[in-house]
Amino acid sequence: MKLPQFYIDDVIKRAITEDINYIDVTTDYLIPDGSRSKAKFVSKDDGVLAGMDIALRVFELLDASIVTKKYKEDGDTVVRGETIAEMEGPTAPLLKGERTALNLLQHLSGIATATRRCVELVAGTGASIAETRKTLPGLRALQKYAVVMGGGRNHRFNLSDAAMLKDNHIDAYGSLTKAVQALREKAGHMLQIEVETRNLDELREALDAGANVIMLDNMDYDTMREAVRITAGRAKLEASGNVTLENIRDVALTGVDIISLGALTHSVRCFDISMRIVTE
Repeated sequence: MKLPQFYIDDVIKRAITEDINYIDVTTDYLIPDGSRSKAKFVSKDDGVLAGMDIALRVFELLDASIVTKKYKEDGDTVVRGETIAEMEGPTAPLLKGERTALNLLQHLSGIATATRRCVELVAGTGASIAETRKTLPGLRALQKYAVVMGGGRNHRFNLSDAAMLKDNHIDAYGSLTKAVQALREKAGHMLQIEVETRNLDELREALDAGANVIMLDNMDYDTMREAVRITAGRAKLEASGNVTLENIRDVALTGVDIISLGALTHSVRCFDISMRIVTE
């Protein structure tokens, strides 16, 4: 999975502009012209990296003469105390880019690490792990990239990717079956339709209507197992709602195809990484 460079650069430029504004009063008043330094990123936790090239790109955009060296790639596992990258060049842009680079690298690595943990917990069950659209504004593609680096799979990127009939759509339209039929009549042949269901009656209706994917919303284990039996492979089943590290394997063992977790992007803990100026 490779994101376009113009998108990454736009995100970085917005972040740098927000942080530096016009000047960095500390660095610009303190560091003399011509000063050069070496710095390194050091992991302060165990986990999975994501966003290495993005973080190093921050320094390149601030000063093209900065030379960077990676010791780890996105998707790699790192341990506490490990040096993961080095940067060398003018001191001022190294200091100015520190927080923006770390904000991106820590956040994305936190997502990759949380995703990898979930993937490991459901290993051998056949269920895949996915995020949702509960992402931070402006960072969705980066966050979804980090999920892939952690071994997960992406849900839809936006409202144009697929039709998803949630409870409010169905309640507003008045009928699950008629809503699916209306979409089929108007949409192109490539469109996939997912329907959110709250009980087995709605599941059966979604199946009869020809839904491609059916979300099992906040169902208990027995109900999900029965949903798998009833569906018998006629549609993909996605479990969602109240999924935690403690119960995710039990959810997977019901036989569902996908487990989606909003928490992977909207409330993940940052992965602890620091930048240190290397002193002789």
